[in-house]
Amino acid sequence: MAKKGLEKAVAILYDSQESSSPKVIASGKGEVAKKIIETAREAGVHIQEDVNLVELLSKIDLGEEIPAELYQTVAEVLAFVYKVNDKFKNKIQS
Repeated sequence: MAKKGLEKAVAILYDSQESSSPKVIASGKGEVAKKIIETAREAGVHIQEDVNLVELLSKIDLGEEIPAELYQTVAEVLAFVYKVNDKFKNKIQS
């Protein structure tokens, strides 16, 4: 029987008024990860699943900015999220 892997989650926030790059605002595994995901869903935040990116981001201390080496990957995720949000907004307004 295969053992189910431990779920991990990381939440990032980008506020261009506060910082030049996104920051890690929550990170956890197991029950904490489930709570992060549940809170995001309740708030209507898009959840992007990327095991490799979560693994990298989970090594960053809370409140710390994303390192430059991850900018490209995080930018791709954010671009996807913005696109989804725009489509959702347009669908509601129609």
